[in-house]
Amino acid sequence: MLISRQRLERPKAEVRPFALTALRHPAVSTLLTDHRALLADLLDGLGSPLHIVLPEIFEENVGELRRAFAEAGGTVDILFAKKANKADCFVTSAAGLGVGVDVASAPELVKALAGGVPGRRIGISGPEKDDALHALAVQHGCLVAVDSLSELRRLARSARDARRQAVVLLRSRTTGQPGSRFGLSADERRAAVGLCGELADHLVLRGFAFHLNGYSPAERATAASEMIEHCLDARRRGSLAAELVNIGGGLPVRYVEPRLWDEFLAQNEPDHYHAAKVFEGFYPYGGQPADQAVRAFMAHPVGGGESLSAKANRCGIRFVVEPGRALLDQAGFTMYRVQQVDDRRGSDGYAIVTVAGSSFSLSEQWFNSDYLPDPLLMSAEAGADEPFPACVAGSTCLESDMVTWRKIGFPRPVHRGDHLVYLNTAGYQMDSNESPFHDARLPSKVVLRLGDGLGGQLGGDGTLPRWRLDGIH
Repeated sequence: MLISRQRLERPKAEVRPFALTALRHPAVSTLLTDHRALLADLLDGLGSPLHIVLPEIFEENVGELRRAFAEAGGTVDILFAKKANKADCFVTSAAGLGVGVDVASAPELVKALAGGVPGRRIGISGPEKDDALHALAVQHGCLVAVDSLSELRRLARSARDARRQAVVLLRSRTTGQPGSRFGLSADERRAAVGLCGELADHLVLRGFAFHLNGYSPAERATAASEMIEHCLDARRRGSLAAELVNIGGGLPVRYVEPRLWDEFLAQNEPDHYHAAKVFEGFYPYGGQPADQAVRAFMAHPVGGGESLSAKANRCGIRFVVEPGRALLDQAGFTMYRVQQVDDRRGSDGYAIVTVAGSSFSLSEQWFNSDYLPDPLLMSAEAGADEPFPACVAGSTCLESDMVTWRKIGFPRPVHRGDHLVYLNTAGYQMDSNESPFHDARLPSKVVLRLGDGLGGQLGGDGTLPRWRLDGIH
């Protein structure tokens, strides 16, 4: 039986990728324009993918966040959420700036201490922590957020055995998220406050914490106001040191211009993705910057027209904040080497670019999502401009191993040996989901410092940026 040529041929699909140009810090622009040869040498020598981390930008972000809280009238202790990036250089920077670290495991705590952060500036989070972590936290005077009555009793035993007092926050559920798996119910919280009073020789209640999903300043302010009331109640019941409210993280980062983001959301559809992939939601890539969110959060009215910052100051409350992504904004990027290009423009309307590495090194898919800012193309050889729509695949045997499902509008054809640069990946993208699948080695992290060139210009001597592999030094 003959099948007509017309039925065999698939019509060429029209693909019009939507641009989501990633914002760039001036120092990142300097690296990408003036030091491409250095970046290419690092990628070739250390392997693909390669993570570049920039502690100077982390340090700049700490200063900006401190200013935002001060201008908003709040008193705050900053704890860098270590889970957001495993690079040791960020812990070392935090120690030098007097910033604390939030950890949730014994290895993270050891790394924080080894990086120079004193125990009194380390917060311990995570549900139902084990006894080994409790013992280490008690020895170093860390601030332990407790999720349950059973954990509180175990922590008290660890403190008794060490002949010390454990410093405690009680993590409590909010009225807005009563079904959260984290935190104490209202009855459990009241019982825990009583237990802290009974075991005052072993437990010092310093305040309350909560866990929220999402980035709503209003919801976070309302929850913080509830915790202030819990502090006042605890003081009335004898825990006079209850003066801290841990508001968690949840400070957003802006990756692309809001205009582009709004246009993308209005036009987004399955045809923009390989295999018509459908995602239920995305990180708000064009949302508020962290400093604006801080000001909105602190200024939010929480009763009788009083702002959260005014209420906190009136009640003698100090905030603890645990930013991860916000302190890592622009503080790193990820490079892949192109391994192969399957040009399907004639049949499907777009190409599939396969890189050396996998999507495990760009972790947004852990959240059943796609990392949306456009990657940059660094071509090995000069070529003529020509729109080249393509998605980006990893080199594993998994059908789902797509580094970028979205069809990207590259400015010229992509070739084997070219490099793709994903900007602003330090916050959660680099290693939240890393894996040695196929016995592949885990990607290296290179610490780069520009010195006087942080603002976009090199120092007077014109020297190259200093680089080293990440690690405790």
